[in-house]
Amino acid sequence: MKLHISSPSNNLINATVKITGSKSESNRSLLLKALYSNISISNVSNSDDAVVMEKGLQISSGIVDIHHAGTAMRFLTSYFASQEGKEVTLTGSQRMTERPIKVLVEALQDLGADITYVENEGYPPLLIKGKKLTKSKVSLPANISSQYISSLLLTAPSLENGIEVELVGKITSVPYIKMTLALLKEIGVESAFKGNTITVAPKKEVKPTELVVESDWSSASYFYSLVALSDVGSEITLSAYKKDSLQGDSVLAEIYKDFGVETVFQDHQIILKKKTANTLPKVTIDLSNAPDIAQTIAVTCFGLGVSCYLTGLHTLKIKETDRLEALYAELSKLGADIKVTDKTLTLESTPEIKTNVAIDTYNDHRMAMAFGPLALKTALFVNDAEVVSKSYPDYWTDFKNLGIVVKQA
Repeated sequence: MKLHISSPSNNLINATVKITGSKSESNRSLLLKALYSNISISNVSNSDDAVVMEKGLQISSGIVDIHHAGTAMRFLTSYFASQEGKEVTLTGSQRMTERPIKVLVEALQDLGADITYVENEGYPPLLIKGKKLTKSKVSLPANISSQYISSLLLTAPSLENGIEVELVGKITSVPYIKMTLALLKEIGVESAFKGNTITVAPKKEVKPTELVVESDWSSASYFYSLVALSDVGSEITLSAYKKDSLQGDSVLAEIYKDFGVETVFQDHQIILKKKTANTLPKVTIDLSNAPDIAQTIAVTCFGLGVSCYLTGLHTLKIKETDRLEALYAELSKLGADIKVTDKTLTLESTPEIKTNVAIDTYNDHRMAMAFGPLALKTALFVNDAEVVSKSYPDYWTDFKNLGIVVKQA
């Protein structure tokens, strides 16, 4: 599906949007519910990733296909490895078979897991024969995706002896690790995170608990971008959010102050207000703890004519696509002066933005969504726009309700 998107009659926006639960929190909660049946969940994400995660957890044998869902691939690898009597082949899309998983597999094998590579060593598909894991000590590089680490931590309380994970080197994506540990605490599981060592105690049973999933901050990023690119006086209310959020992307509230956007927390909602026109000529932002919002911020800066230097982006190379190269290609089409390395992005301000350019999305939901707000500055086409269903199926509908002109091309 190819869409043409353009600005409303004026760029003064005033609207309310309800966003479903965080994909990250939903998938963690779903795994815990599979381990402990008396856990219930509300406000689960309606994303493709959460749907395939929930479906995968119900399978005991045969093929488990998680399509493009990287979180599900990592979480289910640990889950099935620890489930005695279950035997599955865990696979996904073509891109998923190109995304490395060796670090997690080797950690699980060190714990005694029976996992073999079906095709290429270090990559899915995986043949997993579930067994009782009694070993409890394992080490991992600290700078890998936090999903590898969270995968082990989430399964840990169901293991006979829990787990002790040593992280070697400088730790990245700490908020996502803390999110996992906070959810474990919510169901009564004891854990500790001291220095570079994380321990999780075993727990056979938990008390009946309802996990309420906070709405997705990554999804909120696109509305921050819209407000930043809109006229002073614009206001968008989003629900349901917490001021003391577990999600790393909640740093948006601080980052977007530089783009004239104020965040007001009120009754489980956030109100985004465009208070001032942007005056900063350049921003430097370390996104080590929130790499998923890099695309949104890069597009915001381009739309505002602000130069930016973004660092801490090393994990973007192994996402749904190589997000750094994809940003380079698509922003260049629009006339951007951009450079990328394997972990940084440099954007210099340019006086004009090309119009009616077709943006390729590379099977990556965040590429489609990050470029959407740019419609306030220039009309553009979005190829394969339906890819947003991976994390935010209602994205284009919500855009239409804001007055953005969205038409099938």
